[in-house]
Amino acid sequence: MGRWRPPQPRSSKYITAEGYKELNDELKYLWKVKRPEVTQSVKEAAAQGDRSENAEYIYGKKQLREIDRRVRYLSKRLEDMVVVDRAPAPDKRDTVFFGAWVTLLDEEDEEKRHRIVGPDEIGAGSDYISMDSPLAKLLLKKQLGEEVCLQKPDGSEVWYEITKIEYASP
Repeated sequence: MGRWRPPQPRSSKYITAEGYKELNDELKYLWKVKRPEVTQSVKEAAAQGDRSENAEYIYGKKQLREIDRRVRYLSKRLEDMVVVDRAPAPDKRDTVFFGAWVTLLDEEDEEKRHRIVGPDEIGAGSDYISMDSPLAKLLLKKQLGEEVCLQKPDGSEVWYEITKIEYASP
């Protein structure tokens, strides 16, 4: 048997305006600042002579490959993104849509607050959840006051009540 695995399902292409700006800033930083710095250090290391035993040269080339890989990924990903920068109409703000801050009350009367964002933004904060996650899929298009039941992988269930829905102002 080989190591072949089926490809992962494609993640959603939606992103908030803040998330798009953050990824675009990272791309600009990597391309305009970080890559030229590393290229210069590789150039200086290469001038020292034997490259096969030059740790600075080898490490610098590895850094360049990682930077180039990330730049390619971000460039390709940002081209396909759909930026969601508008909140729903005022009469629909009691329904959960992409970009909403949702406050949930669990069975132990603990409140949890999450923002439903694109999969590329979830590293930004522990209160961000991907719209592809099971909880977000349950919450989308639900209304204020509704209860949802989340099935955990171990088979147990957790009930949540939607107590508050807010949308960030653009």
